Amino acid sequence: MKIFIIGVAGGVGRRIAKQLARSGDEPVGLVRKPEQAEALAANGIQTTMGDVVAMSVDELAEKMLGCDAVVYSAGAGGKGGPEATTQVDGNGPGKLAAAAKRAGIRRFILVSVFPEAWRERHMNASFEHYMVEKKRAETELVRTDLDWLIVRPSALTNEPGTGRVDLGLAKIHTQIARDDLATTITALLRTPELNREIIEVTGGNIAVEAAIDTFKNAKRQ
Repeated sequence: MKIFIIGVAGGVGRRIAKQLARSGDEPVGLVRKPEQAEALAANGIQTTMGDVVAMSVDELAEKMLGCDAVVYSAGAGGKGGPEATTQVDGNGPGKLAAAAKRAGIRRFILVSVFPEAWRERHMNASFEHYMVEKKRAETELVRTDLDWLIVRPSALTNEPGTGRVDLGLAKIHTQIARDDLATTITALLRTPELNREIIEVTGGNIAVEAAIDTFKNAKRQ
């Protein structure tokens, strides 16, 4: 598979790309800095220069031609203030979805967020804006006719992955290693029959492939 990744230099996107490259697939990601391209190339990951915020739908579609699927794992990460959050977390997925359709790509995986993430805390206005924009991006993607999947991970950690998760329609928000989220998304890319679903995933005790199979079989019943 050839997979186009937005956020390939980030903590999740980079892990997805590495896993794809190791398995013989062809990840390609959009990067804004030459040093990001150099670091990723060392791991066998192709990149192309560009900025999802600044580029037009046509420009993005041209970059994506020939890909089998796209993954949107980018996030402003609180940098650049509310405007950056709106552009990257809110507007970005919809723009990429339009570009995917124009490029003839149907498979689209969006890395989103648990809707109740940190709701037990009194979060600041910046975080609340982030949650609103994530929800808006989900809503716009659901309205497309793409074969989309929305993956909502719980709080992300940099702990080593276990290869085990808890995955389903609705899960309790705890935490999940970025390694395990990347493994889950990579496996979902290989499960095209699962589409037009919103899946929540957190750390758990079930092997990733088995968790996906259980979810898939439950949908058939």
